[in-house]
Amino acid sequence: MIKIINVCHDGVYYGNIILMKKLKITLAWQILFALILGVMLGTVLHNQGELRDWIIANILSPAGEIFIRMIKMIVVPIVVATLVVGIAGIGDTKKFGSIGFKTILYFEGITTLAIILGITLANVFHPGNGIDMSTLAVVNISKYEQTAVEAQSDDYSLVGTILSLIPANIFVSMVKGSMLPIIFFFALFGLGLASLPQNTRVPLLNVLKAVAETMFKVTHMVMCYAPIGVFSLIAVTVATFGFASLMPLAKLVLLVYGAIIFFALVVLGSVARLCRLRIWTLICILKEELILAFSTASSESVLPRIIEKMEAYGAPAAITNFVVPTGYSFNLDGSTLYQSIAAIFIAQLYGIELSLGQEVVLVLTLMVTSKGIAGVPGVSFVVLLATLGSVGIPLGGLAFIAGVDRILDMARTALNVVGNALAVLVIAKWENQYDRAQALAYEKKML
Repeated sequence: MIKIINVCHDGVYYGNIILMKKLKITLAWQILFALILGVMLGTVLHNQGELRDWIIANILSPAGEIFIRMIKMIVVPIVVATLVVGIAGIGDTKKFGSIGFKTILYFEGITTLAIILGITLANVFHPGNGIDMSTLAVVNISKYEQTAVEAQSDDYSLVGTILSLIPANIFVSMVKGSMLPIIFFFALFGLGLASLPQNTRVPLLNVLKAVAETMFKVTHMVMCYAPIGVFSLIAVTVATFGFASLMPLAKLVLLVYGAIIFFALVVLGSVARLCRLRIWTLICILKEELILAFSTASSESVLPRIIEKMEAYGAPAAITNFVVPTGYSFNLDGSTLYQSIAAIFIAQLYGIELSLGQEVVLVLTLMVTSKGIAGVPGVSFVVLLATLGSVGIPLGGLAFIAGVDRILDMARTALNVVGNALAVLVIAKWENQYDRAQALAYEKKML
């Protein structure tokens, strides 16, 4: 940036000084540029055959995997440290129980709305009707089928989900990154720590506070690599599938994106309005995180930053540190919305008319499986594999939409981020712990 200053002294004009000011490009713009460049490179590579495969295998995939691994590396330490500090700060078992109950109740209500909306829109717009299945590319989904078999063998029913909350070995859960048992154990740990005498409790709390602050600093370091990770991940996707795979399924892609935008602005917007919040303001505050989540199709990539920003936006640490990690297993608005649309789409693809009773069964099944299998690889596909059979929809239909799954995953991940951020503010409002003055000051700073 160039700035020209007139130099005068005692009314005498001496000339101009030209100052060169360094132009700062924010992380959001860096990620957006990386996204565009990645799409361009992927488009060029798509028809390059062996050269494409070599570049993907030796350059792009490793570069993208480095970013995903660094994100996974920091998630568990941040969740553990912030969760214990937050719950120990509450100090009251009844108060924590109230927060936990309201959080789960809100999550269940919102995700159920997402499922019902998805099924309704799919029935109104019929995205699967009139498509010639012979024109669709078929993608191998055996890896998802194997994951679904393993998940079902672990009993991911309602009872199995409840039992899975309780870790037999917390260290094994931490190694696997299984968020639900980690949250359960360290919530109890935080309550136990809160009950100790102050002279015993404070030293450990100070250590955990230092760990949390250190991990936030590490997060900022990792984010410096984010543009490279985004560039690599999106380039791999476009180079592998190209844009040709989108054309026969354009109606499905448009419906999913339209439904996600509608849910964010209308459904979540109405919830925000009821709480005297503005959904568009929240989206603007989270613009960097939304671009990052959209580009990487990974909610984990922004979890630490959501915790940090929602605390700054007026929500107390105790609520933020509990609601955000829990939401990544229970409040997947975008995922459940997509799953319900995809289920009806596949039924329409095969010409199957679902009765009202079957659709009710589909809603109830998704309500359970979308929570029970949260956190496993390819979660949306695994949930659908565990769900479609309950209403007689052929599982093979998933092979037809696997080619566009990454494109759809990007949008549903962004909605998951907005939904979880709003949930923090809603629970804080519900508990009368939302700091409006701090929120207004933060808005002025960020907008």
